[in-house]
Amino acid sequence: MWVSSVKSLSCRKCVKHVSFIRLYAVSALAHLNFSLSNPIEEEKTIDSPKQNRTMNNFLEMDKVKVVETLNYLKKDPGLAFSFFNQLKENGFCHDPCTYAAIVRIVCYWGWDRKLDSLLLELIRKERNLDFEIVDLFEALDEVSESESSNLLVRVSDALVKVYVTIGMFDEAIDVLFQDKCRGFVPHILSCNFLLNQLIEFGKLDMSVTIYRQLRAFGLCPNDYTYTIAIKAFCRKGCLDEAVDVFREMEEYGVTPNSFAYTTYIEGLCLHGRSDLGFEVLKAWIAANLPIDVFAYTVVIRGFCNEMKLKEAESILHDMEKQGFAPDVYTYGALISRFCMVGNLFQALSLHNEMVSKGIKTNCVIVSSILQGLSQIGMASEVANQFKEFKKMGIFLDKACYNVVMDALCKLGKVEEAVELLVEMKGKQMVPDIINYTTLVGGYCRKGKVVDAWNLFKEMKKNGHKPDIVTYNVLAGGLSRNGLAQEALILLNDMNTQGVKPNTVTYNVIIEGLCIAGKVDYAESFFGNLGDKCLENYSSMVKGYCEANHTREAFDLFIRLSKQGFLVKKASYIKLLENLCMEGDNEKVLLLFDIMLAMNVNLVKVIYAKVIGALCQAGEMKKARRVFDIMVNKSLILDLITYTMMINGYCRVNRMREAFHLLGDMKSKGIKPDVITYTVLLDNCSKLNLKRFHPGQDSVESKGNKMDPSALWSEMKDMDIKPDVVCYTVLIDKHCKTNNIQDAIILFNEMISRGLEPDIVTYTALLSGHCNVGDIEKAEVLIDDMLYKEIQPDGHTMSVLQHGILKARKVHFRQ
Repeated sequence: MWVSSVKSLSCRKCVKHVSFIRLYAVSALAHLNFSLSNPIEEEKTIDSPKQNRTMNNFLEMDKVKVVETLNYLKKDPGLAFSFFNQLKENGFCHDPCTYAAIVRIVCYWGWDRKLDSLLLELIRKERNLDFEIVDLFEALDEVSESESSNLLVRVSDALVKVYVTIGMFDEAIDVLFQDKCRGFVPHILSCNFLLNQLIEFGKLDMSVTIYRQLRAFGLCPNDYTYTIAIKAFCRKGCLDEAVDVFREMEEYGVTPNSFAYTTYIEGLCLHGRSDLGFEVLKAWIAANLPIDVFAYTVVIRGFCNEMKLKEAESILHDMEKQGFAPDVYTYGALISRFCMVGNLFQALSLHNEMVSKGIKTNCVIVSSILQGLSQIGMASEVANQFKEFKKMGIFLDKACYNVVMDALCKLGKVEEAVELLVEMKGKQMVPDIINYTTLVGGYCRKGKVVDAWNLFKEMKKNGHKPDIVTYNVLAGGLSRNGLAQEALILLNDMNTQGVKPNTVTYNVIIEGLCIAGKVDYAESFFGNLGDKCLENYSSMVKGYCEANHTREAFDLFIRLSKQGFLVKKASYIKLLENLCMEGDNEKVLLLFDIMLAMNVNLVKVIYAKVIGALCQAGEMKKARRVFDIMVNKSLILDLITYTMMINGYCRVNRMREAFHLLGDMKSKGIKPDVITYTVLLDNCSKLNLKRFHPGQDSVESKGNKMDPSALWSEMKDMDIKPDVVCYTVLIDKHCKTNNIQDAIILFNEMISRGLEPDIVTYTALLSGHCNVGDIEKAEVLIDDMLYKEIQPDGHTMSVLQHGILKARKVHFRQ
C-alpha cells in the first residue's frame, strides 16, 4: 500500500501525505526510543517488517523529497529531528540541502544546543563528506533575503563558537572573513567569545589582531569587547595600549564597566606594578567610577605576589574605610600567601578575623592553612586544626583530607589516617590516587610494608591505576625496609601495567637499600642498570653516605669528577657532611677544591660546613682561606659564618684576629648576637684578660680592650639580651677570680629576668662559694637545685666535696 503510493505519487503529493510521514516518524521513534510531544498511539503498534519496507523504499527517494519532508515537519521539530537522524543511521547520505533544512528548523525553534551538535558533527565528519561546510551556507541562502540574512548570522555565530570551543581558532576566524564576503555582519557576542578564548589559550597577538579588524567586519564593539581588548593588552604587558582602549571607548561613547577598570588594574599588578595599580584604584574611587570589591582583591593579590604582605594587609583594612566589605576571596588571597611564607600566626589571625565578621571560610583557605602548618613541620597542629574546622561545619575536600592524612602519617599515626579514608568514603567522597599514595607512604615510613602492599592492592581493585609516583613511593618503602626481592617484583609489575620505571624509581631503590644496610644489594642493582645516568651515580654516592660507607662514596665522587662529571647537590652535600663528621678535613678540602675547579656555584651552606669543620679542628689558616674565597666571590657573609670564625680563633687563643672579625662584621652592618659575645666573653675569661699584662696578646676594637666587662657593656649598649649560657660564662669568670659578690649579682639578675639557671650555672656558683670557703651557701644552692628538681651530677657533688675538704683543712690549720 504505502510502498506503491511512494512509487506512484509525485514528490509534492508524497510529502503532503500526513499518515506516511507519521508512519515513518513512529518507525524512527521505535528505533531511537525518543519521546515526542504528539505521539499517535495506534501507529506505535506497526510491525517491524512493515517499518523496514517503508524505510528501504523511502531511501530510494531523492534528497529533494527529504528536504520537502523536513520542511513539512517544521512545526514538529522533535519529529523532524528524529526523521533526520533515522535516515542517517540507515545509511542515507545527507547533503548541504538536507542539513540546511534541519538547521532552519532548529533555528526556527531556538534549539541552540541542537544547532551546535549538528555543526560539531559536520566539523568532525567534514573530511569524509562529499561537501564542505561552506556549502551549507550556500544552501541556507536559498530563501528570502530577510530570512536568509538572519539565519546566516545565527548559523555563522554558532559555527564560530563551535570552532572556538574545540580550539580550531583559524577556522573560526575564516568564518568571520567569509561573513564579510557574503555581505552580512556576525553578532558581536560570538566575536567576543572568540577574542576571550584566544586570550585564555595564550594567543594574545591573534586576539589583538582580530580586535583591530572588528570595524572592518562592520562590527561595533560593545563594553565587553573593549574589556576583552584591555585584558589582551594587559596580558601582553602593553599597558599604554590598554589606556588607548579607554580613550577609544570615550570617543565612541561607550561607558566602561567595572570589569574593564578592574582588568586594567589587574594588568598593572600582573606586571609588578601593584603600587601603581593601587594608586589608580584610589583615583578612580575618588572619581566615583564603578569600582567593585574585586578590584581591591586584585590589588591585594598583586602585593601578595610581590611579597609585600604588610602593604596588602594595610589595603585590606583601607578598603573597609572606603566602604568596601572584603569577601572570602579578598581574605583568601592574603591568608594563602601568609601560609606560603610560613607566617601561620598572621594567617590564622586573619582567618579568625574573617570568620568573626560572618564571612564563611571555604576548603581552599582551609587547605592553605593546613598545608602551611605542614610545611613548617607542625604535623600535630595540622591534625588539631582539621578537627576544629570539622566542628565548624566547613566542607573539607579531598585535598584537605590528604594534607591531614600526610601529617598523621608523619606522626606515625597511620591507623588514624586510614580512619579518615573510611570517613571520606562515608561522606560519598571517592578517594583518589593521591590519597592512597599518601597512606601507602605512611605505612612504608612506619615499616608496615605488608599493610602498604595490601592498600596498594585495594587501590587497584577499586579501579585506581597506580601511577609512577605511587610505584616510586612503594618501591622506596620496600627498599628502605630491606625487601630487595619485593622491590624487584614491583618493578616487573610496573612493566606489566604499562608504567615505565624512571630515574627516580631506580634512585629510591638504590638509596633505600643502602639505608637498610644492604649495600651489596644496592651495588648489585646499580651494576645491573643498563643505561646509567648521572642521577643514578649521585644516588649511589648518597646511598654510600647513608650507610656510612664514606670512603666508597668519596672514591666514586673522585672517579666521576676526573671524568668531568659532578653528582647532584644533595649527594655532594651529604658526602661533605659525612667527611666533616668524621673529621677528615684533608678530604673535605679536596672535595671543596674540586668543586671550585669545576666552576660549581657553591651555596653558602657548603662554605659554612667547610669553615665549621676546619674551625672545630683548629685549622684556622685553612678556614681563613675558605672565608677569603667567600669574600672574593662577593658572597654575603652572615652572622653564623662570622661567629664560627671568631670561635675558631678564640679556641686557638688568637684573640687579635677574633676581635678584628668582630669589628669587620659590625662595619658591614651585621649585628653580633648573644652567641657571638658569649664566645668572646668565655675565651677572654679563660685568658684572664681582666687585667692587662705586658707581653700578653692584646688588641683594641674601637677603643674597647679585650676585657669581659667592656664586652658586657657593649652588649647592653646594643640591646643584646644575655641568655643562660652567657650569664653562666660571666658567673664562672667571677667565681674563678674570687669575685663572688659580682657572681651572685649576675645570678640574681638572670632569675629576675625570668631565666632559669641550669646545672652548669649552679655548679659554677657553687664552686665560687667553695673557693671562698662559704660551704653553707654552697649547701643552700644544692637544696635550691633539688627544690627545682635539678638533680646534681657527679661534677657538682665533686666540687662540693672538694670545697668541704678545703674548708676543713683551713679550719684545722687555724
